[in-house]
Amino acid sequence: MTLDDLNAADEAGFVAALGAIYEHSAWIAARAWALRPFGDIMALRQAMAEIVAEAGAEAQLTLVRAHPDLAGKLARAGTLAPASAEEQAGLGLDRLSDAEFDEFERLNTAYRALFGFPFVIAVKRQTRASVLAAFYARLGHTPAQQLQTALSEIDAIAGFRLDALLTG
Repeated sequence: MTLDDLNAADEAGFVAALGAIYEHSAWIAARAWALRPFGDIMALRQAMAEIVAEAGAEAQLTLVRAHPDLAGKLARAGTLAPASAEEQAGLGLDRLSDAEFDEFERLNTAYRALFGFPFVIAVKRQTRASVLAAFYARLGHTPAQQLQTALSEIDAIAGFRLDALLTG
């Protein structure tokens, strides 16, 4: 798919193409459709990020909560959204030992208890060790810091997904 294809698409086609860029949040693509045409991929990325930034706290929290736990029970059950499954598999999070899985489960549980939403990180720019280090570091942050960090990571994830989808 090209950017020209997206710019020419009707709303349903645009949302169908970009609805999964932000995890289970096709509303972002629906709002972006009204902002067409986009001059380049970066303009599309920025428009979608601005939609999230201007969405308000409740919508932002809903967006963050739409993300799965890293190496969590959904991953083990094979029920993640396709893009999330591919991203986590790329880091080997689908092939953890029982001890590694238990560590991720413990960290996921502690993080959710503290912040009320899942730990979100753009795994495509990480190693397993850096993900674990980020988990431990972020447990010492405030909820407001973590919400902003999660939104920043979500924008990075969306950027990776857009880049993978669009060919020019």
